[in-house]
Amino acid sequence: MKNFLVKTLANAGALAVAIWLFEGITLTGDDEITAKAIGSLLLVALVFGLVNFLVKPIVKLLTLPLFILTLGLITLVVNALMLLLTSWLAEQFDLSFHVDGFGTAILGGLVISVVSWALNVLLPDGD
Repeated sequence: MKNFLVKTLANAGALAVAIWLFEGITLTGDDEITAKAIGSLLLVALVFGLVNFLVKPIVKLLTLPLFILTLGLITLVVNALMLLLTSWLAEQFDLSFHVDGFGTAILGGLVISVVSWALNVLLPDGD
């Protein structure tokens, strides 16, 4: 359970960095940091984690020949698709998270991957 919490917090931090860096990735309409915005960020991080846990392995399995052919560079596209799926799901649940386009999703997915990896290295996971 502690590992799940750490990964969710790392996802929230990574999403916050991507929101801060890119104008095309938004959480709320205003720039204020409120309890509602933090709660929305944590819920979006939870949705993002669930999408990565449930959908991403299936997509990776189905695109295995592309992973081999592109030497893993298709990972950028898969990460972008997971971010776009998270954006769509968040809009369905009124979480006010939106990613503008595929190019922004690729850059955001790259930043989220790097920051999430770094935070997972820094944060204790109880192992």
